[in-house]
Amino acid sequence: MKKFVFFLSLLTFSLFSNAQPPEGDAKPGEWYGEKINPDGAVSIQDVATKLKGGSPDFEDVKIKAKIVEVCPKKGCWLKLELENGETAMVKMKDYGFFLPLAAKGKTAVIEGEVKMKTTSVAELKHYAEDAKKSKEEIDAIKEPSKEMRVLAKGIIIVE
Repeated sequence: MKKFVFFLSLLTFSLFSNAQPPEGDAKPGEWYGEKINPDGAVSIQDVATKLKGGSPDFEDVKIKAKIVEVCPKKGCWLKLELENGETAMVKMKDYGFFLPLAAKGKTAVIEGEVKMKTTSVAELKHYAEDAKKSKEEIDAIKEPSKEMRVLAKGIIIVE
């Protein structure tokens, strides 16, 4: 009987612990992570241009950008729109908060650290799996990618 109760408890915990993105509409004014003020935010493109030009990493900056993708598995990462079809990857500091899928297409101000990072093939494939890409798309990833990476401590939806 003890084994049955233990198994039933384990099964219940497993079902309830499946991660899902948080519910919500991501309306203007809603914030995630640390509460931040959108005042003083700069365009993500300005920061990207400086990084590509050889500027050092930005340790604490507020950027304004359009969210073009949200991790459909948990809401644990985002992609922001840059010029020429490029994107910047956003991860949450200490894996401490997530965004709802409704944030896709919204404009946000994100405060945190911004730097250029080389992302390994394994990590790129992991993100592709999270985004529910096809096996062919995942298998086509053969090279690491140098990309702009944001480590967000707070995000506020502005539009």
